[in-house]
Amino acid sequence: MSVRRKRRKFSNEFKHQLVNLYEAGKPRSEIINEYELTPSTFDRWVRENSQSGSFKTQDNLTPEQKELKALKKRNAQLEMENDILKQAALIFGRKSK
Repeated sequence: MSVRRKRRKFSNEFKHQLVNLYEAGKPRSEIINEYELTPSTFDRWVRENSQSGSFKTQDNLTPEQKELKALKKRNAQLEMENDILKQAALIFGRKSK
């Protein structure tokens, strides 16, 4: 049985400091071991910092991902409006008889 660690949150300043250490030449494995990080987390921080300089998910989306997100949001809104109109048509259809 594996014991799960409590999820930790890191400030953007801390993330920038670790990425700067890596860019200054400190080995990746040393940083990961010293700060008890997962390799995938550290690699994501490095990638996000190089792409946009931000660690926010929204800032690191590609234009295609942003468009897809907007289209999904619009589709959900239209489906909700369509459902409302269907219900209204049913209600008014019953009242007119």
